[in-house]
Amino acid sequence: MNDVILTLNAGSSSIKFAAYRVESENLTALATGLVDGIGGAATFSVTLTGGRADKRAIAGSGPVDHKAALAAVIGWLNQSQQDCRIAAIGHRVVHGGPDFAKPILIDDLRLAQLRDLTPLAPLHQPHNLAGVDAARHAFPDATQVACFDTAFHRSHPFIADTFALPRQYYDQGIRRYGFHGLSYEFITKRLRTVAPELAAGRVIIAHLGNGASMCALREGKSISSTMGFTALDGLPMGTRCGQLDPGVVLYLITQKGMTPESVSDLLYNDCGLKGMSGLSNDMRVLADSASPRVREALQYFVARIRHELGGLAADLGGVDAIVFTGGIGEHSWSTRQAVLRGMEWLGIQLDDSANERGEQTISTPQSTTRVFVLPTDEERMIAEHTAAIAQSSGRLEHYRP
Repeated sequence: MNDVILTLNAGSSSIKFAAYRVESENLTALATGLVDGIGGAATFSVTLTGGRADKRAIAGSGPVDHKAALAAVIGWLNQSQQDCRIAAIGHRVVHGGPDFAKPILIDDLRLAQLRDLTPLAPLHQPHNLAGVDAARHAFPDATQVACFDTAFHRSHPFIADTFALPRQYYDQGIRRYGFHGLSYEFITKRLRTVAPELAAGRVIIAHLGNGASMCALREGKSISSTMGFTALDGLPMGTRCGQLDPGVVLYLITQKGMTPESVSDLLYNDCGLKGMSGLSNDMRVLADSASPRVREALQYFVARIRHELGGLAADLGGVDAIVFTGGIGEHSWSTRQAVLRGMEWLGIQLDDSANERGEQTISTPQSTTRVFVLPTDEERMIAEHTAAIAQSSGRLEHYRP
């Protein structure tokens, strides 16, 4: 019987999952998948590592909830991995608040503490925890582990975490948390293999996708991030606004008669590239459009990345390496080119041919600041954390990474 680690990333309308077979010294990826359309007529899709893809509707007489979505995942596991035992389940939890600086074993007390953090991430935390509830019900004997998107940034100095509000609000938890920490942690670990001498220096990582942020690291530790109290701050994203004068929110409520709920829906779901372009939040669609609005939206996206790049470089006192990751960061050579054009003052010389080919290193040999394109793997990071906690708790005695 093979032990398997299952990772779950539960959102409002989907559950992303991955399965890894536990071996004595490593984790072997078995498959990645997605249950999409939760709350309605959902679909299940899975891709085996190095193999075929399968997609089908989830049968049922009514809307699919998180429990039914997880049941579809379980059904696939039972059918395709009959010799496996789900030893542990790792959950992506967006918010760990000010106290959780590393992954934790989930029990009733910790779950209650995570529910108390819901006001800090009202559009993410409830769905993350719905996935935890469903998994605990389905696998009562499995080790359940919470891995936080905020934990990686708990090494920030005070000045990178605070707002210019009365100190009492900081003490109440109103502070800059930073997100995408699992991605940054994976890339930091990967960079230690690709360029260990640079990984120990001054690094800026740009996680660019439908959700986008940037992070400055010194000696592998986060010292500053573009995201703040919520996942709205910093860069414009697929549907989120990014940096915004708080007076705009007050104006929308007091002068335009919008409710807090409608403002929240606007800022999370109808802004960013989608709102500015009036077309789509998909970079592939935008790249093929000749619309002036689309061109302006993309120019704004690039301008904000360049602005934050300069600020993070100032925080670090210079840059030794820059890493692009995420869906856009990994696949849009034109975005990378636009961001780095004219950045020779920062020691960057872009190799245009290598950039267009999407090679791992896209800076020239003469560039004093090295530039990399590295795929991220948040699921792998969750699985590794989960396996380590399961091993320390006696659940995976044979696992010795």
